[in-house]
This record gives sequence, structure tokens and C-alpha cells, in this order.
Amino acid sequence: MVYQSFLIKYAEIGTKGKNRYLFEDALIHQIRNALKKVDGKFLASKESGRIYVQAQGGYDYDDVIEALQRVFGIAWICPVLQMEDKDYGSIKKAVLEYMGEVYQDRPYTFKVESRRADKEYPIHSEQINRDLGEAILGRFPQAKVDVHQPDVLLRVEIRKVVNIYSQMIPGPGGMPVGTNGKAMLLLSGGIDSPVAGYMIAKRGVKIDAVYFHAPPYTSERAKQKVVDLAKLVARYSGPIPLYVVNFTDIQLYLYEKCPHEELTILMRRYMMRIAERLARNTDGLALITGESIGQVASQTVQSLASTNEVCSMPVFRPLIGFDKQEIVDISQKIGTFETSIQPYEDCCTIFVAKHPVIKPDLERIRKSEESVKERLEEMAETAIQTAEMVWCD
Repeated sequence: MVYQSFLIKYAEIGTKGKNRYLFEDALIHQIRNALKKVDGKFLASKESGRIYVQAQGGYDYDDVIEALQRVFGIAWICPVLQMEDKDYGSIKKAVLEYMGEVYQDRPYTFKVESRRADKEYPIHSEQINRDLGEAILGRFPQAKVDVHQPDVLLRVEIRKVVNIYSQMIPGPGGMPVGTNGKAMLLLSGGIDSPVAGYMIAKRGVKIDAVYFHAPPYTSERAKQKVVDLAKLVARYSGPIPLYVVNFTDIQLYLYEKCPHEELTILMRRYMMRIAERLARNTDGLALITGESIGQVASQTVQSLASTNEVCSMPVFRPLIGFDKQEIVDISQKIGTFETSIQPYEDCCTIFVAKHPVIKPDLERIRKSEESVKERLEEMAETAIQTAEMVWCD
């Protein structure tokens, strides 16, 4: 069957109060943006708590479903047979044609579930359920009724239009991007940070990103890898402005002036400072990292406390309690894993001490910074002012 209409169902948005319409409008906006990348013309609109996508001509069904499955806020995508004629005889005829075309001759169990949003409709829901069920049994001998666990749950909704459907394709859930402010993602070339960005975007947060580049110690291919990762995350989050910060001078200066076992922590502290300033310059409200407790030396609780100290805005760490395999599973699901494992070093993997401190003494870290603070502040400001912005869509 060629569907011209899709019913979009949301979940969390339905719990909103008087401002629910704002979330619905944001979801429609994101749906329209997603479908711009699909061949064909589509109309997205809402009516009486329902969001519809109407195809205006030919299109590729799989492409539409794939695009909609990347729109946060969508709980279910339902391809529907939609009709304006509410004559009951026409509805029954359409139901039989639908069941015959979609399920053909294969055996199945079914249940009919109807809803009359139009309370002036003369036939009650229970009567519609019984009558349509009898009609299906009479037309398709391979079909059997099962009201508890049916193979096919046929839904018939009578509103301003009639919706007939049985397929509910899962969407990504979450909230529409842009309904919960904006945050700055510290994006490296690894597995974790793209997943962290995906998870925070799923909560409705618009994502900007910053990448710390250290030429010539990190290659242009390493930079391109991060751009590619940002583009993969942007399939879900929408366009991401990626700020590429040259971190070489800061790293070399820290390597020359500070204890090597503290180098990782000191670098992380300056990355957080720079990321926060970039976020504030672009109206960001929080930082996002891919850190997980105990995964590496810089991610012990003591190390995280040390890096957190230099930030005055919230730091979101959505992976904090995940083990590595859980993170890998999500990265494979969202399509970032294969890019993340390409063998190009980022700036966090160079100048690493053989025995980095895993339980940093905060007072000692502060003293190490104090002796070089003035020069590092100048370098940080230069790094911010000279950052390159790459638009990732």
C-alpha cells in the first residue's frame, strides 16, 4: 500500500500543560527540517492534538521513515489510510481494502479498536468494533480474533477525517530539539562524546560543539574525523556549529612548565575554561562531556571534581554511570561507532604522562596553575579569538 499520510504520536509532550502548543510547534518545525532532506514534497501540520505528515506526490517510503526516526519528540510513526468521507459504509469498505492489501493471505489474529473523537458520529465505538470485526472475519477466512495479544491491532479513528492504521513504528522519543536551551559539547574523536551529545540533544537541548586541535601533533585527518562525527550527530540534533580551537601552544607550555603527572588534569581544566567562554559567547547555558566514572585517569571522581572546579555553569555528563559496552551499543545504534574508531589521535592522547595522577590534590593543582596562570590566560584568549567555526549539517 502506498501511504500518503503519516500520523505522528508524541509521548512526553502530552504531559505539558498550557504551553504544550509550543512543544508541538517545535516538533513540527523539526519534522519539516528533517523532511527537507528527503526527495518529495511534504506538509506537516497539527489538528486536535494530532500531528500529520502528508505527502504531496511521490516519495520513497523508507527514506521518510528513516528521516522521522531521527526527530526527537516523536514516539510513534503511524502510516495511515486517511479519508474525508465519514460514511460508515465507505469506512467499512476502506477497512477491508486496507486489511487485504497490507496483510494479504497470511494467517493472523486481530483486534479492532475504534475511537470517536467526533462525538456526533451516530455509531458508537463498541458497535463499530464488533461490526468491523465481523466484516473482516467474513472476508478473510485466515484471520482470527484475539482481543488479548493480537498480531494486528487495527485502529480506526473518526475525527474531522478518518484514520485507519495498524502499524506503529517507534521513533526516538525525547523532546524536540531547541525546547530546552543550548549547551556546548566538548567533542573529541572518540566513542563517548558523540553519544553524550546525542543523549543531551534527545532531551531537547540545542547543541554547539568545540574540538581542541593540536597541529602538527594532530593531523588534518583527525580534525576531519571530528567534523564527520559532528555531522553524524547533527542528523538527530540539527545543524551543529563546531568551533575548532588550536590548543597546541597551551599544551606545549603546560608540558614545559608543569609536572608531567598533572598534565592531563591541567589540560582538561583549560579545555573546560575555554569551552565555557565559548558557550557564554554563543548564549550556551551548560557544557556537555562524554566522561564516565573511572574509565580513564582523568575520569576518577577526584579528577572530575578538579576539572569541575573551574566551571561556573552546569556540566552535563550523561554517560557518567555507563560502562564502555553500553556506550558502544548506543554509538553503533546512532551510526557514530565506525567513524569514532578510525585511528587518528586527538589532543587528549598526546603528551600523556606514563603515570598520570588519578587522585589529584586540588591545592597542588591550583599551585601548579598559579605559576603559569597569566601566560595561559593570554593563550586561552588567543585560542578563543582565533577559533575556526565549521558548520556541520
